[in-house]
This record gives sequence, C-alpha cells and structure tokens, in this order.
Amino acid sequence: MKTEKDFIYSIEWSEDGAIILDQTKLPTETVFLTVTDEKQMHHYIKTLTIRGAGALSIGGAYGVYLGVWKSEETDPKKFVDKVLEVCDYMDTARPTAVKLFVMVDKIRKCALKNAHLSVPEIKAAILNRCHEIRQENIDDCAKVGEYALSLLKDGMTVLTHCNAGSYATVIRGSALAPFYLAKERGMNIKAFVDETRPLLQGSRLTAHELQKAGVDVTLICDNMAAYCMQQGLIDAVVVSSDRIAANGDTINKIGTYNVAVLAKYHNIPFYVASTFASVDFSMEKGSDVPIELRPDEEITEGFGKRTAPYGIKVYNPCFDVTPNELITAIICEKGIARPNYKESLAKMKGEE
Repeated sequence: MKTEKDFIYSIEWSEDGAIILDQTKLPTETVFLTVTDEKQMHHYIKTLTIRGAGALSIGGAYGVYLGVWKSEETDPKKFVDKVLEVCDYMDTARPTAVKLFVMVDKIRKCALKNAHLSVPEIKAAILNRCHEIRQENIDDCAKVGEYALSLLKDGMTVLTHCNAGSYATVIRGSALAPFYLAKERGMNIKAFVDETRPLLQGSRLTAHELQKAGVDVTLICDNMAAYCMQQGLIDAVVVSSDRIAANGDTINKIGTYNVAVLAKYHNIPFYVASTFASVDFSMEKGSDVPIELRPDEEITEGFGKRTAPYGIKVYNPCFDVTPNELITAIICEKGIARPNYKESLAKMKGEE
C-alpha cells in the first residue's frame, strides 16, 4: 500500500522558500525549483511550470507570502496594505481557474483578520494559513477519491482527460484519486488517458504518474476516444475542472467537451471530480466564465519543433465548457451532486 511519503509532492515548503515540481520537464526529467518571491511564482503559474487548479492555487497562496516574507516594514497597516497588493498581483497569473482567486482571497482575509497584530505575527499567521490550505487540499482530494470510487466497479476501464492527479494537486489528485485508491485496495480499474493536446498533459503527466503508481494505463490520441467507446473499451469517464458554474456547466482543459459529447452518444457515464472550491456561484452559466487563450507557439512550435506554416492564424483556447446536461454527476469532497445542479450544488453550499 502506498503512503504519502511514496508520492512526489507538486508543492512543499522549506526554510528556503516554496519547492515546486517543474511540470514542463516531465516525463523525462524530475526537476524541483525553489521559489523565493512572488514574481517567480507568478511566472511559474503563468508558464504552467506549476499547473493544475489545486497546485497552482496553493502556489498562489504561498506566492503572496513570498512577496512579503522578507519585508522590513514594521508598521502593521502598511504591511497589510503590501499583502493586499501582492494578492491582487497573484490573481493575475491565470484567468480561468477560480481556485487561484479563492485561495489567494483566503490569504487576503487572513491578513485583514490579523491586522491588529505585529508584523512578525501577521507573517506567521499567513504562512500557517498557507500550510492549512495545502493540507485542506490533501484532505479534500482524499474525500473526492472516496466518493468517485463509489461510482466505479472492479474491472472497469475509465477514460480521463488532461491531468488531475498528484502533479495537479498535492497528492493523488481529484479525477485521478479513484485510480490511486483502487490500486491501494486491490481493485482492478484500468485507465485510458487522452494525450490532451496541445501540451500533452495527459501523456506527459497523467500517463507518467499512473504508470509510476502501478496503475494499468493505456495512452491514446485525442481523436481515438470515439473509436475506443464504439469498440466498448470505455466504461466511464472521469475528468476534473478548473471552474464549475452555478448551473453545473464545467470548464476544463480543451477537449473535455468533445469527450462529454462522445460519452453521451455512447451512453457512458461522464463524471466531473473536483474539490468544491471549483464551484463559482458568481458565474450563473459556463458561458459567463472567461476562457484563457494561450500563445500560438504552443500549437505551431510545440516542444520546439515547427509543425505549422509561418504566419498561420491560430486559435488556442486553453479550456472549453461542458454543458451540464452532458454531466452524469459532479463529485466533490461534500458528496455527489446530481441534476438539477443549480439546486444540488446550492444545497451543498448551504451545508457549509
């Protein structure tokens, strides 16, 4: 049975700063970077060096602390003003993943709550809150995994898209948590993994971590999912999310909508497994959510090799919106939400 010490953490804290796994180097190299200020963390979040809604949001929280940890300011009010300034800056790192804003806001509230204390005490409170946020992610993902596994059966083959495992959170992840738990409990649940273009987070990250964990994993190209479903090779789909609107519309890595449509046609259950922090009640529907556009070079020069004509126009949205009617259930640490999602998600929120 795997224990927490067997996992590679995507983000940890040391006396030298935040230690992050450089996800751009995987799967051929395992490289860790020490982050010492907010500008570095902002850059690493923006460039997907640290990615996945869970990991980047924890990085955002630590990024705020890194922006003030060496401050020599002695006036508590001026120090808190600086904290709020860094919070606003960290919010600009990525536009779509709502968890970044949620976790940064927790640091913002922590600073304001402790504004009456001395600067060293405020610093200590902020760092402790960052540690709590990281542990909360571990605990919440474990619960997501339990609920997700309850919907799967021994012997199933489950398709997943993008990466929502240890690398995207702290350990085990959300959408990948049931694979880890099944393996630890002796269940035979196989994984099919879309490569997830254009940055191949499925093949570079998901396939890598599941193989490393001993899960029976098969990699397929994105355009093979339909054929695999037609051949009866897929029993269920489990993906994660970067944001979920109040009505259940789900924003996730580009290509997720494709898979959801295919699953609906082939009568295959399509599950979204994500921590509840992804639900954004300020967004009534998925079309309200800003979709991040990534650089053209990710498509025209993927991984350093030119694969498109010079001067070609490129459209490169990072995410797409899966309508709620295509989603069988939304799984989070609070339980399993079913349609009508506007009601079931609101009920979960009301139970907080």
